[in-house]
Amino acid sequence: MIVVTAPTGQIGSKLVPALLERGEPVRLVARDPGKLPAGVRERAEVVAGSHRDRAVLDRALDGADALFWLMPAAATASSPYEAYVTASIPGADAVVRHGVPRVVVVSALGRGSQIYAGHISASHAMEDLFRSTGAHVRALALPTFMDNILRQAATIRAGVVSGTLPAGFTMPWIATKDIAALAAGLLLDRSWTGQEPVEVLGGDDLSYSDIARILTEVAGVPIRYERGDRAAVRRFLVDRGFSEAMARSVVDMDVAAERGINHGTARTAGNTTPTTFREFAEETLEPAPAEAGPRS
Repeated sequence: MIVVTAPTGQIGSKLVPALLERGEPVRLVARDPGKLPAGVRERAEVVAGSHRDRAVLDRALDGADALFWLMPAAATASSPYEAYVTASIPGADAVVRHGVPRVVVVSALGRGSQIYAGHISASHAMEDLFRSTGAHVRALALPTFMDNILRQAATIRAGVVSGTLPAGFTMPWIATKDIAALAAGLLLDRSWTGQEPVEVLGGDDLSYSDIARILTEVAGVPIRYERGDRAAVRRFLVDRGFSEAMARSVVDMDVAAERGINHGTARTAGNTTPTTFREFAEETLEPAPAEAGPRS
């Protein structure tokens, strides 16, 4: 029995079908089971509720052989450590109570860098929480998700992609479908032991200038990069309902990126995943209509 948390998210929604296609028994922890595709609800066991809830986890992890743990950050948390570590304590407790042998945890690059990075630093502490259970653990140490660019779909259609990093600053990016494939491989493999990070650099090292250029070529209309102000981003997030601490934590991730937190691992064939940003853009962006003229 493989238990998957956050099954309707960017990674989980791709991971679950991959497991079901292999005929594995899968149990999903879903706050809103109605968001799951009908075919998934028919083929997987579903435990309704939050994986922050001890009782929900007791039902979910009974007889589990492997756990996929992804903790979405709560925007209103008092700190990133509350959002990742405190919220994951019921999960670690349940792993111990039910003797779950293997846990795959979604985390981030930069462990050991001694650079504070908000959400990223808290995810590293979450890894340690699950290691303390004595289970075999693989922590997926990941870079920025390509899919996050889709949050800017409206402004991209208007010709702008934005961020707070220097235009020419390069860093690794990964497609969530590649993360799901990696997680599926680990969850289906019952031979691995120990507690190791799995550092993955995705398909590309890119700057926002590179991203704007590729989006321009794929969409067929000019798209430029505009660098935003970090203080303005923090204020925007607070206005959207984030706590001050979590808004600051989001900005801290960008500051840490500029300081090189994602650059501690050399790229190799083994840690490079298949999907490039160009391929991702071609799969997810609709090209401009043929009759559309150039935009200034």
